[in-house]
Amino acid sequence: MLESPAFMKTIEAPAREKVSLLRNAIATTIKGKHETIQLAIVALLAEGHLLIEDVPGVGKTTLGHALARSLDCKFQRIQFTSDLLPSDVLGVSIYNPRVNEFDFKQGPIFANIVLADEINRTTPKTQSALLEAMNEKQVTIENVTYALPRPFMVLATQNPVEHHGTYPLPESQLDRFLMRIEVGYPDAAAEKEILKRFSNRNNHYVVHPVLTPTDVLCLQDESRKIHIDESIVDYMIHIVSDTRKHPEIELGISPRGTLALFRATQALAMCEGRGFVIPDDIKRLAHPVFEHRLVMTHAGTRGQRETQTILDEILEQIPVPA
Repeated sequence: MLESPAFMKTIEAPAREKVSLLRNAIATTIKGKHETIQLAIVALLAEGHLLIEDVPGVGKTTLGHALARSLDCKFQRIQFTSDLLPSDVLGVSIYNPRVNEFDFKQGPIFANIVLADEINRTTPKTQSALLEAMNEKQVTIENVTYALPRPFMVLATQNPVEHHGTYPLPESQLDRFLMRIEVGYPDAAAEKEILKRFSNRNNHYVVHPVLTPTDVLCLQDESRKIHIDESIVDYMIHIVSDTRKHPEIELGISPRGTLALFRATQALAMCEGRGFVIPDDIKRLAHPVFEHRLVMTHAGTRGQRETQTILDEILEQIPVPA
């Protein structure tokens, strides 16, 4: 794909219409958050997983519900708590005396869209139950491997780590999320509309499915055809390389992180109606794709504000391809 100079300037109308339908369906519930909705759709089309981190009460779970309900797919919500066990997520084998065998009962992970609510409130042992599922789209239980349905996406919400009763996600878990985004507080107009909705006893708009699993798979396949010029790939790799050499960064971007940015820029270009990636796509996505993967040198902590500053410095220093 990289070697071919021929590419479309815009994506085909049916694909644009499907993306627009999905965006509008989510926007009926999530008010005034166009960029947040766009990034959530990008994660879906790039075949990645999405981590939504913010303070309680700003709509993290609502965003996950809205995206899941707008797809005519199997959806499961898991409330992560300190006493949740891996078998509560993956499933368990139960002895069947009638046939003298064990029957495997699938857990909620066997769904197209899995909402892992407050994922950092459960223990690391249960968090690790998601690793194989997120990376390989399969789970192995008692030496038997089970494929997960396609499409498959984990939407996880978490409260900031400084909140009580949370277990910080390890680097191996964070690296499996394509992006980490924030919802943020609504503006005055959006919050006024939310209040009107509650005053009318209509707490939640019903989100109707607008895309089928086949539609999602087709859009994911189409996004892989988005052209990325070799100069832009070099630009991307230059940014990644600088994160690995920066003196204030202990753990830079992994090859998985590079691939995540590659696929995310393709999906974003598709959402914008373009058949090609531009340098601004890299700059726009570098923070949500890279920030949660970086570990700073001081005491091994992740100072989010400092991470943002250093990443901005790296982006400013690297020449943008013409």
